[in-house]
Amino acid sequence: MKLLYKLLFFSIAFSSISIADAQQKAIHMQYSVSMEKAAEHLYHVSLISTSPGKTLDFKMCTWTPGYYQLIDFAAAVQNFSATDANGTSLKWEKTAPEVWHIENKGKPVHISYDVKAVVPFVGNVYLDESRGYITPGGLFLYLDQELKNPVSVEMKPYSKWNSLVATGLDTIPGKFHTFLADNFDVLYDSPFLMGELEVLPSFEVAQKPHHFIGYKLPEFDRQGFMNDLKKIVETGSSIIGEIPYTHYSFLSIGAGGGGIEHLNSSSLSFSGGEGFNTPEARKKLYNFIAHEYFHHYNVKRIRPIELGPFDYSRENHTNMLWVSEGFTVYYEYLITRRAGIMTPEDFFKDLQQNIKNYENQPGHLYQSATQASYNTWSDGPNGRVNDTFNKTISYYDKGPILGLMLDFNIRNATKNKKSLDDVMRLLYYKYYKKLNRGFTEKEFRQECEAIAGIAMPEIFEYASTVKAPDYPKYFAMGGLKIDTVSTVQYDSWAGLNIRKQGDFLKVASIDYQSPAWYLEIKSGSNLLEVNGIPATPELWYKTLESSTAGDTVKLLVENAGEKKLISLVLQKRKEKTFMISKLNEQNALQKKIYDSWIE
Repeated sequence: MKLLYKLLFFSIAFSSISIADAQQKAIHMQYSVSMEKAAEHLYHVSLISTSPGKTLDFKMCTWTPGYYQLIDFAAAVQNFSATDANGTSLKWEKTAPEVWHIENKGKPVHISYDVKAVVPFVGNVYLDESRGYITPGGLFLYLDQELKNPVSVEMKPYSKWNSLVATGLDTIPGKFHTFLADNFDVLYDSPFLMGELEVLPSFEVAQKPHHFIGYKLPEFDRQGFMNDLKKIVETGSSIIGEIPYTHYSFLSIGAGGGGIEHLNSSSLSFSGGEGFNTPEARKKLYNFIAHEYFHHYNVKRIRPIELGPFDYSRENHTNMLWVSEGFTVYYEYLITRRAGIMTPEDFFKDLQQNIKNYENQPGHLYQSATQASYNTWSDGPNGRVNDTFNKTISYYDKGPILGLMLDFNIRNATKNKKSLDDVMRLLYYKYYKKLNRGFTEKEFRQECEAIAGIAMPEIFEYASTVKAPDYPKYFAMGGLKIDTVSTVQYDSWAGLNIRKQGDFLKVASIDYQSPAWYLEIKSGSNLLEVNGIPATPELWYKTLESSTAGDTVKLLVENAGEKKLISLVLQKRKEKTFMISKLNEQNALQKKIYDSWIE
């Protein structure tokens, strides 16, 4: 039975300022959002600004927290106008693509504009006649001088929907659908979801309610899902030992890809359905949710000093995403394992895949984890995956392995009395709660080594250089073995990976130093023929299966309108499996570490 509510508020105070305290401060920025042009994908925003100043530069964000990529939000703004309180037009001009300069003579300013919302993505704004999803950084203009001050938002859902507004903001007492943020960092970290929504039965952990609100949820085992979700929250919060929010909301925005974490909520692309009912799909989904949930600690509260307060006009670089993102991958595996949702073998396979992703690409010879972190704004979170010769890595792959090795190093040095969990707790209580700031790179290393009681130069060298990690050494500390011996994996290797795209068979990617690599076949080329026969996926795979190393395959390839007949000689492919398993014989310390870590 679907549980729908006509009216429901999900609200929370993120910061130490209460609603009453915030109301004592002047609110200079008051927004109202309507969406009656949902069929045209248009949000209408009205803003009353009483911020002092004879001239004001209203800005649109160039990115949104949690997604480290520049987005041209300003390009979606239409029908901008500005008046005084009497309705008299004010002079304004665009002084930059994302800046509206207004002459206001120190009086209140009334601004009106529309935002075209056509991108159904967790890091953008979207609107149609069935749902509205708002990433606030893509909708609300700001003033530099107001970023630290409270702000209010009145939300007017599309009249054909029920009046449910799911968000992490507090409502202002006595005002219908009017929400308060203590500052713009809180506003921009509090998405809104409206439309044809379903609310699943909530649960409590440490007397804090947790909700799952979804757009057009398909058929799946709702109660079983919520039971598992509770296990994830219980396990994840037990690592730190404190839940800092009043309540938490999982916002399921519909089918798609990706998720973004927030202080007390997460935005999830979730389709559910039959795919969710397979074991592999469930494991993937639970890891995904555990990842976004643990982020409310690691990156939102336990954070590098560069990640807040933010500059919304440019990139905010840090060398530490291998910790903020990579360690969160490590903890998603730990959480789902400790919650009993995953088996040890599941855990090992996930780690194995991270190592293979890292080691089997040329980027591991060129880019460090710290460089990948800093360059994510230009390279993307997974590196420059579309480059023919990809000299980048993903901190999502190297980061969790560095987290595991650091964890085992600490456990080994302290005879299993301390672990990476102790580091995360220390960072939370010392830097977030006591000092109310992020940590520097130097402080992070100092705290890790203080917990371990020893210097750990090698681990941090693995993070800041391309030095090859000694996997067997560190995995053995935790009672694990890892296969690093190269063996033949394919008897007929071309190194040419394909995908069907419309009427064409495309070359999706080329393996590094493969037969196709040395022939300089380009990614994105069309594969037209295989041995004189029109190319199909079935023909390509059948040709590989029936061939062996040394055989020649004739390929007709088209690139940029130029056709070329290529003779490709297949080879055997050797690679390391990096298969992870429990050591057959563990000493007393290894057994102690392994049992407490995995069980």
